[in-house]
Amino acid sequence: MRDERFVAMIKLLARRLPLHYRIRMTQPDFARASSLPRRLGLWSAIAVLVGSTIGSGIFRSPAGIADKLPGPLPLLAIWLTGGIFALCGALTLAEVAGAFPRTGGVYVFIREAWGRLPAFLFGWAELVLIRAAALGAISTTFSEYFIRVLGYDPRVAPYSNYVHYVAAVAILLTATFNYVGIKWGALVQNVTTLAKTGAVVVIIVLALVLGLPQTGGHFTPAIPEGSFTIARFGLALVSVLWVYDGWADVSFVGGEVVDPEKNLPRVLIAGTLIIIALYLLANVAYLAVLPVEEIRHSKLVAADVADKLVGAAGVAFVSVAVMVSTFGTLNGSVMTGSRILFAMAADGLLFKPVAIVDKRFQTPSVAIALEAGLGVVFVLLGTFEQLADTFVTAIVPFYALAVASVFVLRRRPDFRPPFRVPGYPVVPAIFIVATILLLGNAIIDPTSRIPTLAVLGVILLGIPIFYLSKGGRAADGS
Repeated sequence: MRDERFVAMIKLLARRLPLHYRIRMTQPDFARASSLPRRLGLWSAIAVLVGSTIGSGIFRSPAGIADKLPGPLPLLAIWLTGGIFALCGALTLAEVAGAFPRTGGVYVFIREAWGRLPAFLFGWAELVLIRAAALGAISTTFSEYFIRVLGYDPRVAPYSNYVHYVAAVAILLTATFNYVGIKWGALVQNVTTLAKTGAVVVIIVLALVLGLPQTGGHFTPAIPEGSFTIARFGLALVSVLWVYDGWADVSFVGGEVVDPEKNLPRVLIAGTLIIIALYLLANVAYLAVLPVEEIRHSKLVAADVADKLVGAAGVAFVSVAVMVSTFGTLNGSVMTGSRILFAMAADGLLFKPVAIVDKRFQTPSVAIALEAGLGVVFVLLGTFEQLADTFVTAIVPFYALAVASVFVLRRRPDFRPPFRVPGYPVVPAIFIVATILLLGNAIIDPTSRIPTLAVLGVILLGIPIFYLSKGGRAADGS
């Protein structure tokens, strides 16, 4: 009888605790999974952010962006706007991440502020949309440059069809590296991180030192007739945000950053500023060598710039560098994405089998296989632009929820972040309003309405699944 009363008392106390404490009490496995050693210093963490962000986008997306905004000034303006958008988000998450320096990042911030249902929807979107679309878009860029290295043009048949199959093989290969052990995945990541940053820097230097004196640049007319409309600017912003994505990824490894209260805010702000500078310089470099009309038809803009400057040798060098870079990004996306799914399954917010660990290799085998399989399906069925836009449409609502968490958390008496976002509440509000306008514009525009509504519909489909799952019953206290 005493034991029964004791258990009843503990349950009563647990229900009266704040939600995030109840989660930790009822999910000890997740707490243990999040207790990783803090080994990432300031510069290593900045390298994680920069390495996670610089991937396929800056080498592939300029064509689609220039097609929507075919003018030098609109083209540079959209890259600056995307950078400001990302910086507002980074400044806000710097405050929240300093207060909650835990593995899981955006997922933790959403759960702490908004509860289990929004956190589940983030996991659901990661499972069925976000990660698969990201893997598809990244692997497509790898595949195009790989085919270019072999001496073929991936823009013409039959090689344009081969792009999908090579991309699918790349996804399966990186999944295999991560399946057989974290050491193999980490080795691939370390080798490719230097290549990706180096490739951007080399292209910038070559274009500004060799190209600009030869051409004088292609910066006039600054705003050609018909090169700017608000609607097309909004659609181009979707593509730009794909390229900037990664600024929040360091928060996923917040539980492994040394002195996180001080370092996480510094990493988020410094890393995002570095990315903005690199991307603006890269686009200035492209315009220094190629006119906008050529950029908008250049799926392999980095290789085309090198071809103009130093011929076939430059094309080979840049293509190999971009290929290695995007392969590393693909590998990193498989690595981090599988850990998000694994952690959320261990937390009871995704299907339990996703949390299975392979007995031999000690890796989240089901999570890796699941995300790789979905990535293959997406890359076989979609184009780069479709995949990139799907990713952004699915992820930005959750970024907005993570940023908006600061408004909820600041009302808690125990919320004492080491860093406070400057310009509060304007800075987080800018990010949130921009997200609403971005999605609204995508819904209003007839060319993007159906895909946008389809993505949002798939996310909302997670609501009934949540209430039919153990996660929904846990939220009700049953």
